[in-house]
Amino acid sequence: MSFPAIMVTLVFVTGIIWLIDSIFWAPKRVKNTKEPLIVEYARSFFPIILVVLVIRSFIAEPFRIPSGSMLPTLHVGDFILVNKFAYGVRLPVINTKIIDVSEPVRGDVVVFRYPKNPEVDYIKRLVGLPGDKVGYFNKTIYINGEAISQIPEEKTASLDGIVPDDSELYSETLGEHSHQILLDPSRRLIEGEMVVPEGQYFVMGDNRDNSNDSRFWGTVPEANLVGKAFFIWMSWDWNNGGIVWKRMGNKIN
Repeated sequence: MSFPAIMVTLVFVTGIIWLIDSIFWAPKRVKNTKEPLIVEYARSFFPIILVVLVIRSFIAEPFRIPSGSMLPTLHVGDFILVNKFAYGVRLPVINTKIIDVSEPVRGDVVVFRYPKNPEVDYIKRLVGLPGDKVGYFNKTIYINGEAISQIPEEKTASLDGIVPDDSELYSETLGEHSHQILLDPSRRLIEGEMVVPEGQYFVMGDNRDNSNDSRFWGTVPEANLVGKAFFIWMSWDWNNGGIVWKRMGNKIN
């Protein structure tokens, strides 16, 4: 059972117990008699669980970055917040959109349910919008026939030990988003082009030669979008066992 399903179940169970007690049991209890333990727990935990459910379902949800597919934008061990209402308000568990807010924008860093296994969340950069012809040739993205420029950059000391020594750093601009990407000159991945179907999105990792993305398994349905990543609230260096203070509070671009 997924976390949202567990939270909805707990809200329902604790709420029902509290309601039944208020209507049927409490009026019959002898004055100053202690309420049953199960009722006490339900009354105490119901509002807490409800608040957590509302925040995680409709406002913001935390995620941990488990892989290096979004290097150098996101590092392994980054803990991020995802805006859950950026692309519309959805009901938890069934994920039905009830309120439209805005549409995804090219260049957004998005969290989505992996189309091959919706129980798993992925994070990538949105490259192609519905109707776009997206191509990838010689490590360059083409949007509707236009190449997205890549400007070489020097690696800074902050990336030492984070990115492979043989990788190359570039800056790239997709829409209004300027960001860095990594390329591995020694690797040649799948190339080709496709037209993004209506209601679908083409996504790629910023670590272009080390990312399992739309080049391999296809596009992401709009219904699978979870939200827009926007903030790094904590970062942990798993190798050195400590907090990476300089990454905390950084905005995700």
